Amino acid sequence: MKKTASKDTVSSRPIVITGLQSTHHSLHLGHYFGVMPSLLDYQDKSDLFLFVADLHSLTPKEYDFKNLWANKLSLIFTYIACGIDLNKTKMFFQSDVSAHPQLSWLLTCQTTIGELNRMTQFKDKSQKSAQNGTDYIPTGLLVYPPLMAADILLYDANFVPVGADQKQHLELTRDVAIRFNNKFGKTFTIPEPHISTVGAKIQDLKTPSKKMSKSSADPSGVIFLLDDPELAHKKIMTALTDNLNKVKFDPKTQPGISNLITIASCLTKKDIKEIEKKYSNIKNYGEFKRDIADGIKELLIKFQARYKKAQNEQDKILDKIAKITVECNKISQKKLSLVYDRMGIRPAAKIKK
Repeated sequence: MKKTASKDTVSSRPIVITGLQSTHHSLHLGHYFGVMPSLLDYQDKSDLFLFVADLHSLTPKEYDFKNLWANKLSLIFTYIACGIDLNKTKMFFQSDVSAHPQLSWLLTCQTTIGELNRMTQFKDKSQKSAQNGTDYIPTGLLVYPPLMAADILLYDANFVPVGADQKQHLELTRDVAIRFNNKFGKTFTIPEPHISTVGAKIQDLKTPSKKMSKSSADPSGVIFLLDDPELAHKKIMTALTDNLNKVKFDPKTQPGISNLITIASCLTKKDIKEIEKKYSNIKNYGEFKRDIADGIKELLIKFQARYKKAQNEQDKILDKIAKITVECNKISQKKLSLVYDRMGIRPAAKIKK
């Protein structure tokens, strides 16, 4: 990553921002092996802004408002248990920084209905609502992208980690930022997508053609980080494989085994060829699965001990986040004030002609 100075911060390191919705009480193995290594890498090499996207969590028709606060805390504890250091990373709750929804509205006014209607996620979720016999489509689903754009543009982010499901939203963020700069004068840094090579892609244990997801219809295919370790052990032992009895990384013909090889590689820090060689003479998958299941059980026991420690330090952690939030409010309000000036909302505005 190239180093880019930001006028809102004194650091010369690249600025990276990312957030995760707090719609579930626990993250899963796919997050642990697929996302967390990248975050820890960003934490050491960049100025990382990591927020709990609680405003984005309100977009579903039925969201779990009774457990939202508990889910938010759980996400914080999980981040810390995975190695996020509040002395290195600016972690905060999205709803505690008022500039996010304010800039979102200003950017919504610079975005067209056509652009929002073309967003694949909005079309997919709208179609699902129609298929379920309802025309209740929350407006929040439609205007989700301008809020995401605000999350990014407030901090002059240079890089945004994105997966395939969010890439289109980032492209719209870039389009809106460029449009705004051309119309009102240079205001926003144009963010670049960053596809990390750190981390692994973990698939569903029962449907290995699909990635592991907290919204999976079959929970036996997902290992949550707060699962009982014995239950997680059982999930691995009952994972879908095949009748070839060959530990070979071949996602097309052996998707289940290939997924387990990936998990084994993450657990042992060994490459795929080493995993294949170690189990080249097995007569059935029992030994292979058992080794992985034992490793996952041990991993969860250790993770949950760190999670429990974070829970016990809740007041200390929230106090640190509150101080980080003050800093983020200062940074974001400075950018928001500039946007107000550029758009002619303030009397002293200097509008580009």
